[in-house]
Amino acid sequence: MGAALARAAQWTAAGSGTDTLEITPLNESLLNQIIKFVEDFSTRHPQEAAFVFREPLEWKTQLGCSVFEEGYEIDGATVQSEAKGKDGQPLLLLMASTLRVRSFDQLSRLLQIAMEKKLKEAQACLEANRDPIMKILGPECGTVEGEDMSMLHLLEKVKKDDDPETEMKMKICLLLHQLDLQLLSSSLKHISQDVRLNPAAINNEVNLLKNFSGKGEDTVLESLEYTSDYMFCNGCRAPPWRQVHGEICYLVIKPHDTDPLYITCSTAGVFLNGGQQKGKDDIDYERKSDVYKDIVTFLSERSPRFVENMAKQEYNFFKEPTYEKNYQRMEVVDAKVSGQSQNLYDLTEKNVCEKVKSSAARRRSIDKKKLEPSMKWKNTGLSASHRYFSDKAAKKDTEEGRSSTVSLKIKKKASGISSESVKIRASKCKTSGRFEDISESSSETEEDEEQPVRHQEGNTDLPSEYWGIQKLAKYLKGGNPTATVIALCSMRDFNLAQETCQLAIRDIGCLEVLINLLDTEEIKCQIGSLKILKEISQNTLIRHAIADLGGLQIMVKILDSPDKDLKCLAAETIANVAKFKQARRTVRQHGGIKRLVGLLECISVEPTSLTPYQSKDTEIARCGALALWSCSKSTKNKAAIRKAGGIPLLARWLNSSHANILTPVVGTLQECASEPSYRLAIRTEGMIENLVKNLSSEHEELQMHCASAIFKCAEDKETRDLVRQHGGLQPLSVLLGNSENKQLLAAVTGAIWKCAISGENVSKFREYKTIEALVGLLSDQPEEVLVNIVGALGECCQEQINRTIIRKCGGIPPLVKLLTGTDQALLVNVTKAVGACATEPENMTIIDRLDGVRLLWSLLKNPNPDVQASAAWAICPCIENAKDAGEMVRSFVGGLELIVNLLKSKNKEVLASVCAAITNIAKDEENLAVITDHGVVPLLSKLANTNNDKLRRHLAEAVSNCCMWGSNRVTFGETKAVAPLVRYLKSNDPSVHRATAQALYQLSEDPNNCITMHENGVVKLLLAMVGSTDETLQEAAAGCIANIRRLALATEKAKYG
Repeated sequence: MGAALARAAQWTAAGSGTDTLEITPLNESLLNQIIKFVEDFSTRHPQEAAFVFREPLEWKTQLGCSVFEEGYEIDGATVQSEAKGKDGQPLLLLMASTLRVRSFDQLSRLLQIAMEKKLKEAQACLEANRDPIMKILGPECGTVEGEDMSMLHLLEKVKKDDDPETEMKMKICLLLHQLDLQLLSSSLKHISQDVRLNPAAINNEVNLLKNFSGKGEDTVLESLEYTSDYMFCNGCRAPPWRQVHGEICYLVIKPHDTDPLYITCSTAGVFLNGGQQKGKDDIDYERKSDVYKDIVTFLSERSPRFVENMAKQEYNFFKEPTYEKNYQRMEVVDAKVSGQSQNLYDLTEKNVCEKVKSSAARRRSIDKKKLEPSMKWKNTGLSASHRYFSDKAAKKDTEEGRSSTVSLKIKKKASGISSESVKIRASKCKTSGRFEDISESSSETEEDEEQPVRHQEGNTDLPSEYWGIQKLAKYLKGGNPTATVIALCSMRDFNLAQETCQLAIRDIGCLEVLINLLDTEEIKCQIGSLKILKEISQNTLIRHAIADLGGLQIMVKILDSPDKDLKCLAAETIANVAKFKQARRTVRQHGGIKRLVGLLECISVEPTSLTPYQSKDTEIARCGALALWSCSKSTKNKAAIRKAGGIPLLARWLNSSHANILTPVVGTLQECASEPSYRLAIRTEGMIENLVKNLSSEHEELQMHCASAIFKCAEDKETRDLVRQHGGLQPLSVLLGNSENKQLLAAVTGAIWKCAISGENVSKFREYKTIEALVGLLSDQPEEVLVNIVGALGECCQEQINRTIIRKCGGIPPLVKLLTGTDQALLVNVTKAVGACATEPENMTIIDRLDGVRLLWSLLKNPNPDVQASAAWAICPCIENAKDAGEMVRSFVGGLELIVNLLKSKNKEVLASVCAAITNIAKDEENLAVITDHGVVPLLSKLANTNNDKLRRHLAEAVSNCCMWGSNRVTFGETKAVAPLVRYLKSNDPSVHRATAQALYQLSEDPNNCITMHENGVVKLLLAMVGSTDETLQEAAAGCIANIRRLALATEKAKYG
């Protein structure tokens, strides 16, 4: 306990200099564990509980004399225990609010007496006794820094003296040590999950909420204000004597649907305080609620209206947490939102590792082959070395090499470059299991997951290139810089895009040398090495090997080089290597993101005529954008790019007309657009106009990335409006004609889907004949494309004229056919589209003829709750518009039992959709009888205690229709469904009022239900609704009141005659 209090508990020094425990969840957890330990101590260890402390634990208590009863002697303001120690002193003594306790038994009894004040008492005791173990067992057992020898001393004393008291102290010491370990372990878990707030974070959140607050139905709050306008230099607004408790500021928040809330923002989180004290300017600082991680989470628990209105806003309040363990889950969520099961735009690669063997004869024949010079040397700026392959120059160089050999200068250690002298930074590439790591991104792709390794047959002869590279290796490792440069140039003569050459470089140890060459001061060697690494890093296994050998760290350092060619090559190589999560993390952790963003800085993005200097700057920016594109697949890297100022720089380059730099810039933006902060920036920085403009580019890859960026950004209404205003809907419709490029088609259909969420955009799509084009693409397409096409049609189907267009274009049969698929995202979208089409009787005839309703019903068995809910919603219009719907439903064997059993689901959307379906099923008397036999009434009653207005509405409608059979009204009353329904009338949703009033009217036909309603105050609520402009609500409210009144009159007549 001593070590935990000293190391884990969160202490703060008040102005007087005394230490106090902060009001934090960690401290509360520690206190609760200590309380439980002490409370159970006298029961578990009765002998040790009687042990008398060396010194009493003394503190100021809030307990009065009146709480002490049996076992205590009370004399005015003094209380003492009847139990006494050997010295005749009481084991518990209370005098003038000062409490002294001398045994665990008395501590245990005291905590039981304190009841709800036990936490305060434990806190006061520990604050007054910072090292309680020293007072309990004596100074020799006190908490010390470093190695604690107290138990060893006690053990020696027990062996030596055989003293029962020493043995007792030994046992208590062990028990307290065990508690200490438990507390430390608990605090470690707590701290690992703790996110502490600071004044800046609080201020940002307050300013954000203020932007969405004010008068009006759609605002999230009426007002939000600080209680104090004065800010201290540390950013806090709390007075200094409260800052010592970790408190930052105090807020008064007025939600739309609750009384004003007075909250405290502290480093530990946000909680409700006691509010303004009456007649005083002071605040009651005592915590009145749980501690929440931020203001939004606190308000989400307190105000349903806040949650509802917040969902309508165009900015996502919920910041994505940066815990590495959550990212894999977030990828799934993101995929569901976008409607795509995987990222279609990431290129998959074939990963092959070959073990090579060959005969000695083959080796000898290749060794005789003469290496020829190449004009590629000019690209490395080595024109002076071009003389090397002329005979005379070769002789001269040989002679000079004997007399004055120049060694390359290694930055960390000056030495020649040889395989023996160069220290390799990491072990060689290992098996594919080495590459597995914890996912760190919400958009992390599986591009580089290792494929099964293919081995060459043992008797297969290797190509000549393999042995040519092996021969070059000895020159590369030779130590002479000139020879090394020539070897690098000769190596580039080989086709480095060929996998055999790539793996040959790795297998013969050249990769280690190439990486170490990057750490030299010879620019020519660095350039030559990077040019090779850039080519061979296209191979997955080479990429992993480069990362394992520490190559990325050196390349990141090279980004600071003044040599522009060197920076370009380093950035391009990073772009190739950073295609798996471990590499992306390495780039970020070594400061690579900030350096790469720095490469985007340029004086003029689009000058009238580019000078050679400006052209080189543009090339640097292109290479930097390529590397950022690769790195942006990680959520943490996206945040790092934003913090490094990457967004305005990317926005500037978006004005360029050069496709070679636009492609990586837009690629980076579309990757980052999965984050709400980037979507907001893309909208506010005016990037939508440029994205729309580039949809008409001649380059399909650029078009694809622009469409993909719009796809992700169009989740927000303002972005959808901007796409329309800048004329982006027509080029999207035109691009549907390019059905051969599936990646482009997936991006375009995704953008059309999200844009179609706005009704104004749907009208434009109808004008551009987009709906007909989408229907024409419903066959022979990949699932990723179909998900988007069907999603777009589902949005367009919300208008009657579009449903007619789809029918006339022959779109209903292929939609119904897609109901037999297995892709979950596709099934969700296609059920929505079919359900929307079914609202037209003519469409419903076609769906019924194609057995579409049966297919929808079968999807209720799908394990995915999203599919279940979407199918149930689609079934509703099918039942409403089908001819002889009752007979059709009964024809599905086991169908009614299946849908009733879905009322046991835990998913609110599934429950709401099933209740809506049951509302329609119950309109047929025979079907109502069947579902009653299947137990629909008690299942509906169990759902009555809900705060979800959507579920409330459809549940009330289902109850209303189910009352039409037999004794169901009575059963609803017996299963306690009536009282919760009355509470529905307090909802702010008029549709809930209408459905609830109708249900209560039906239930009021039973006298016992009338009594229950009256007891729960239904009359007052219904009287207000009798004056409603909604005639259905008026009639139902009046009918329910009439039934209650008739029962009251009948009761009075029976009672008084």
